[in-house]
Amino acid sequence: MKIVAFSDTHTLHQKVEIPDGDLLIFAGDMSVCKTSQDVTGFNNFLKTLPHTYKIVVGGNHDHLLASSPELGQELLQDAIYLQDSFTIINGIKIYGSPWQPTFNTKACDAFALPRGKAIREKWNLIPDDTDILITHSPPCGIMDEDGGVSHGCSDLLERVLQIKPRVHIFGHIHNHNGITNIGKIRFINCNVKAKKGIVRPALAFDYYS
Repeated sequence: MKIVAFSDTHTLHQKVEIPDGDLLIFAGDMSVCKTSQDVTGFNNFLKTLPHTYKIVVGGNHDHLLASSPELGQELLQDAIYLQDSFTIINGIKIYGSPWQPTFNTKACDAFALPRGKAIREKWNLIPDDTDILITHSPPCGIMDEDGGVSHGCSDLLERVLQIKPRVHIFGHIHNHNGITNIGKIRFINCNVKAKKGIVRPALAFDYYS
C-alpha cells in the first residue's frame, strides 16, 4: 500500500503537491483557528484527490473539530475522521488522536492539554495492536525542536515505545519535515508549512503488511 501523509496546511492545501497513492493521511491543522468554512473547504479539496482512502485527524488550529466533532465528521464527508478512534483498512489498524501539550500563550489551543496526567490519559487510549498511529503532536525528541526547545510529548513517546506501531505520523512543529527509523518504528513528521511562505510536498512511502 502506498501511503501519502501531510499536515499543517493552514488553509493552503491547494498549494500542496500531493502524490498519488492508496491511502491519504492528514495529521491536523487544516485551519487557522477559524470555523466551518475551513473544514468545508478542506473537504472540497479532498474531493479532488483520487486516493481510495482518506483519513483526517485534527490539530491545535482546528477549533471546530474540537468543539463539534459530530459536525466536523458531517462536513468531512470525503474522509474518515479519527478522534481517539481507529479504523481498519486492508487489515491495517490505524488510530488517530489530535491532542498535544499546551504549546504557548500565543498558540491556538484546540485539543491542547497540560503535560502530565491529563494528556497521558489520552495516549493510554491508543490500542496496543495499533499498526499506524496518527497524532498531531510529535513525540519528545523526534523532529520536535523549534527555537532550541523540544515541544514533543514525553508521555506520547513512552506510549509509542510501549506499543511499537510500525509507523507514527505527526506534524505540528513546522521546523522539521521528514522520515526517520528508530528501531522498528518509522517516525514521520509530515507538516508542509515551511518558512518564508514555502509549502512542502506531502510525503509518500510504501507500507508492507
